[in-house]
Formats: sequence, C-alpha cells, structure tokens
Amino acid sequence: MASSLPTIFYGPILHTLNHHTLQILPRALLAVAGGRIAWLIENVLPSDSGDTIRSAAASKGWHVARLHALKDGEFIIPGFIDTHTHAPQFPNLGRGQDYELLGWLHHITFPTESRFKDLEYARRTYESVVRRTLDCGTTTCCYYATLHEEATNILADVVHKLGQRAFVGKCNMDRESPDHYCEPSAQVSIEATQGTIQHIRGLKPAIPGMNLVHPILTPRFAISCTPELLGSLGELARVDRTLAIQTHISENPSEVDFVRTLFPDCRTYAHVYDAYGLLRENTVLAHGCHLDSDLLDAGADEEAISESEIELILSRGAGLSHCPTSNLNLRSGVARVGEWLDRGLKVSLGTDVSGGYSPSMLDAVRHASFCSKLVAMEHARKENSTLPVANGKPAPLGNRQLPLETLLFLATLGGAEVCNLASEVGNLVPGKSFDALVVSLRPETRNPNVWVEGDELQRSEESLQILLEKFLLCGDDRNIRAVYVAGRLAGGADASI
Repeated sequence: MASSLPTIFYGPILHTLNHHTLQILPRALLAVAGGRIAWLIENVLPSDSGDTIRSAAASKGWHVARLHALKDGEFIIPGFIDTHTHAPQFPNLGRGQDYELLGWLHHITFPTESRFKDLEYARRTYESVVRRTLDCGTTTCCYYATLHEEATNILADVVHKLGQRAFVGKCNMDRESPDHYCEPSAQVSIEATQGTIQHIRGLKPAIPGMNLVHPILTPRFAISCTPELLGSLGELARVDRTLAIQTHISENPSEVDFVRTLFPDCRTYAHVYDAYGLLRENTVLAHGCHLDSDLLDAGADEEAISESEIELILSRGAGLSHCPTSNLNLRSGVARVGEWLDRGLKVSLGTDVSGGYSPSMLDAVRHASFCSKLVAMEHARKENSTLPVANGKPAPLGNRQLPLETLLFLATLGGAEVCNLASEVGNLVPGKSFDALVVSLRPETRNPNVWVEGDELQRSEESLQILLEKFLLCGDDRNIRAVYVAGRLAGGADASI
C-alpha cells in the first residue's frame, strides 16, 4: 500500500520530455501523495529547501510529510517500462542461442512453457520472475504467459500482490504448435481468454481508482493462430476498445515467409493483423526487424513507401517494441529504430526473455545502442558518408547511433506511449503516478563496472548527464536502490519486500 503520509524527495531528477529532450533538474523538490506526483519545484538551493517545503506543503494542507534527501551520486529517474517479455521463459535464460526463431521455439521454448500446467510450478516461478523484474527497475511490464488460463491468472495475482504495473496476457495458439502445447480450438482459446480477462478485472486495486494490472489480448503470432481465432480476438477487441493487444511481427525472415503462405490474401504481415481488427492505438508489436524488407531491398520510391507496413502501423496508432538483445541473440535482424522515430511511430524497448538473455532493461538499452551503431556503420559503408551534423536542431535519427536522451526515452516515456499510458507514467511531471527509481552510483553500491570521480558527484547538469550515461552503460541492479510503483516501495537493493 502507498503511504498515506506524503513524501518529499530533494535531489536530482532526470527524465525525458520526448525522444530528443532530456531534462536534468539538479536541485528539485518532488512531492508524492496518494501514489501521484503532487508537485515539482525546480532550482531549490539547500539553504532554501526548508522554507520551500513548508510553503508548498501548507498550500496542500499538509502538516507532516516524510523528507527523503538524496546523497551526492544519487538521482531519480522514471521507472523502466518493458513492453515485451515472456514470464514463463525465465527458466530458459541463457539457453538456445544456437537456434534461430522457429527452431528455438520448438526445441527450447514450447517444452518449457508446457510445464506451466503444473500450477505449483507456475506460482513458484512467477514469484521469482516478478521480483526479479522489479529489482531490475521495471515498474511496468507487458507479460506473455502461456496458453494455460489458471497459470496466467496466477501470474496476474503475483503481479498484483507485489505491486508492479503490468499487462498480463494468456497466449492464444491453436495451430502450428506441438500437440502437447496447442489449444484444441479457437472457441476453447477464446473462452479461456475471457476467463482471464474477468479474473484480472476482478482484482481489487491497492489504491482506489488506480488499477495496476490489466488484461491484454495475446495472439502469440500470426503463425500460431487460425483465421477463426484471429477473427474471434478481433471481435473481442471491437466490443471492448479498452482491451490492449500484444503480438509479434516480422521478427525473422523465415517467419515472414511462413506468414505469407498462411495468409496469401494479405499484402504484408502487418496487413494480417489489420484485416482482423487487431492493429490499433493500444496494440504492441514486438520486433519488426523485417518490416517493409521487400520494399527497402528493392529501393522503393516514396509512393510505394506510403503503402508500406510502417505507414499502416503509423496510421493505426500502434506501437513497436524493439527487442535488440533477442534480435541479436537469435540472429533475427537489426531494427531501424531511428527511422521509425523519424517517421513518427511509437517505439519502446523490450527484454524479450528468453530470446533475450537478460531481464534487465539496462541491457536492452545497451543493445539498442549497439544496434543503432551497426545501422550507422552499415549506412556509412554503403554511402561512403559521415553522420549528419545537428546544426542546433534535433537531427534525424535514421542511420545514426541513438543518443543518450533517446535511449532513456525508449526505456521510459517511449514505453508509456506504446502502452497508451503516457498520461499516467513515463516521466516525472505533476499529476502522473510516481513510478520511479532511486539510482546510486556511490562507491558503497560495490559495482566494479562503475567508476565515478569526485567532481562527477557535483550537482551540475553536466556531471549528472555523465552519471546517467555511466548508469545506463555500466550500471546494474546494485545501483537501483529503490523502485517505486504508484508511490509504493516495491523493489530495489535497499527494499525489504
């Protein structure tokens, strides 16, 4: 439960306002009440903080509040938002890197997921999964479960109990799966999905009016769903616009080719989902490495691109979850994230466990940086060119390495936009839920990868940007001292939960 007593934080606040803009507030007062950010005051000197706190508190009618003053080397950022991961695949972390996608599914993934018919195993595993993601700083997570209704409900219960914000979906898969791990019919799949939706919506929120756990329709991918099943899911979505949707798209060339054979009447992979009403503003599409690959390989002109998958996704308001660790590990491809952002698409990051071998969004950030550098180097090689100069304006991101502010955006506000939660979370502005991390790069965290000089602990914008970069590229869960979701301490190295 969030404390009924307001809490006031004093120290550095770092967050993004868009994918080009990083805001650094070295000396800020941030107040949290009822799970939300009540007010944020910038540029408060230590000598003035007491008077400022008393004045601001009095304006809210507060007579008592907790004060949390950050130490040098500590700062607050928004909580990470993981828009694509598979909760039942955590036992497989570090396995199967010799396979590509379809072989990996059949030899590694499906056998493990089928174990979740054992509800005690599901409960034990999901307890560990959610605690791990929270301690890694993930305050919002889009979870795929398995095809088992009861086990999926257990995952939702665990998320609810531990206080994470999440979307939880029962996988829909009634074909192209092993006999021991395949739903017998579209009707059975839909009835189980409706049962999970009802179960999740019956969970009582810890803070009245603030539901943290949401159901999400989860057609695994087009290959695993018959047209009848996709049509029935589309009908559920049509009747209830609040139901979010998550699925995979254009992850691997063999997958894309297989989808073409299964849906010959649809122009592209994206058009399959659109044909069944599953492509809209609250759809989360994972991967997208090979969106419009045929057009781009052929050097299509702008008129052809206007009919592309990217433009279709953009027109429907759907978002993409970039999963760089998995894309590299399973040799799926490298997504053109900079181009997506330039075109106006909603873009976020996903860990994609266990195709991705780490549940940490910090690793997703690093690998997103690596992928963008690969794109930039390949472009420079082909064009014999250098990177464009910004000239005082935000430079296009296509064919460039992603800068620091864009990487943080993808892991926070970008995820909120993809989840249709940007009015609720994603940065630290008044009125939003206090989903945040207290980060420390102080020596006592004992992370050997982090090297901080004394002058970098000074509270200037320049030194704080250096600390942020070191955290994103060298930090780990030891540096995440506290994880707050809706104002409640839910995880972190210093938490006792």
